[in-house]
Amino acid sequence: MATTAAAAAELVLMKPSNPVTKLRRSTPKVAALGPPCSRFRVMASSQPGAATATPKKKKAGKSEINETLLTPRFYTTDFDEMEQLFNTEINRNLNQTEFEALLNEFKTDYNQTHFVRNPEFKEAADKMQGPLRKIFVEFLERSCTAEFSGFLLYKELGRRLKKTNPVVAEIFSLMSRDEARHAGFLNKGLSDFNLALDLGFLTKARKHLKANPEFQVYPIFKYFENWCQDENRHGDFFSALLKAQPQFLNDWKAKLWSRFFCLSVYVTMYLNDCQRTAFYEGIGLDTKEFDMHVIIETNRTTARIFPAVLDVENPEFKRKLDRMVEIIQKLTAVGESQEVAVVKNLKRIPLIAALVSEIVAAYLMPPVESGSVDFADFEPQIVY
Repeated sequence: MATTAAAAAELVLMKPSNPVTKLRRSTPKVAALGPPCSRFRVMASSQPGAATATPKKKKAGKSEINETLLTPRFYTTDFDEMEQLFNTEINRNLNQTEFEALLNEFKTDYNQTHFVRNPEFKEAADKMQGPLRKIFVEFLERSCTAEFSGFLLYKELGRRLKKTNPVVAEIFSLMSRDEARHAGFLNKGLSDFNLALDLGFLTKARKHLKANPEFQVYPIFKYFENWCQDENRHGDFFSALLKAQPQFLNDWKAKLWSRFFCLSVYVTMYLNDCQRTAFYEGIGLDTKEFDMHVIIETNRTTARIFPAVLDVENPEFKRKLDRMVEIIQKLTAVGESQEVAVVKNLKRIPLIAALVSEIVAAYLMPPVESGSVDFADFEPQIVY
């Protein structure tokens, strides 16, 4: 299973805090989690390792990662409902044997000694200059934020489920261990660029970079194979959670929500990445071609358990994504223009309407019927 596919499985029970994407009571819901402020400060210093706690007053050399519709957010779920769903006294049909097998897998901790740095990291960071350095730092910031967000969510689930289902609770706690390890590793990478996040996304290009070492601009990419193994285990666990609650997978509402979830993930990723094509070009990838490959493989993986998925292999789906990119570019241009606010807002109206129309049209495309409570016998073969 590809890393992005595993991440998609993880996100089934959690979503970014955004009122327009909240789910109904019948499915795990989302609200805000984490600190009251959802902005993440980055501290810069003239010397490596000199970053300290963020002061309250803004000073030179410090920047903020602004939160927008497409940037990473803290994730959460309906903790009370999770306690009910996985309460072993209330739900005696839960397949605890499968959860116990997964728990033993997590306890093994195959990557305990894998994420060890060496001098190559700092040397590579010092050699990286110009636009590539800037976009790579942004990549580290986004990835570290996402991993830390997962750590917070899993840690809280581990605490909340300890009494109702100790086995599932311990798995969540061990997953928080993995996410904390990933976040710490990424934050150490930022220190190579004389930066650090004050809160202490993995790209999907491991095989491509292994075959084309000239694009391996920073040694973090060498660690992605084992990193993927952690994410795959997380994805398997979330698949098991869904299999334990088949009522979320076996009716018409489940089909609608599955398609909505897939579309929200794919559109967000595609639009987000198309705003950062310089990063992918810097490591020798075509952004749109690469994203479509990831979307297709992710869709094939989610089809194992979701009752319906989008027909992403229909050429019309990509055409709709490309039209969305064009609309976003026009909206950005309007926002950056020197016209008065009233004129800008009037110009935005037809563009927003066009964007919504494309999203709805993509959702209403004939779906692919799928879904099984059993894992498929194959693993997607990812080739970049």
